[in-house]
Amino acid sequence: MSNEIDLHGYTQIEAVEAFVKFYNGCVKNRDWRRIEVIHGYGSSGEGGALRRRIRSFLAGHAECLRFEAGENIAPANPGVTMVFPDKALPDSVDLLAEEILEYCATARTITKISGKFRRYGDARIQASVKSLEKSGALKSFYKGQYRHYQAVYIKAH
Repeated sequence: MSNEIDLHGYTQIEAVEAFVKFYNGCVKNRDWRRIEVIHGYGSSGEGGALRRRIRSFLAGHAECLRFEAGENIAPANPGVTMVFPDKALPDSVDLLAEEILEYCATARTITKISGKFRRYGDARIQASVKSLEKSGALKSFYKGQYRHYQAVYIKAH
């Protein structure tokens, strides 16, 4: 028996947030059963955006969980990923910071950053950028009249 979460219809950010909330709920309740993450396999034949994003996220958090691609488990199904919880994942504020760092591998203006992560709201985005800059994870510099932010360190995924 396993827990199950269906992420069809979510955006990539919403899917990661929903998964983290579900996963951390299982961990909090000491429910260590595997979690069947249903993300679909995409219509392109090359793997859908949700599948790639979820698996990339999972790979970046190997200290908290183990996972197995559905196509490697009988019966093979590339539209699911099996997750085996070990400990809680970072909350959504930490996830936003991770996403911003990843996005800023190439220098970006605050306007570009805010546009990309608008779902989080300007206040959270501004606070996260300021915190990342203060910690040294983001550096800022001017290019012409525009201030740009670039990640100093990118977490390997």
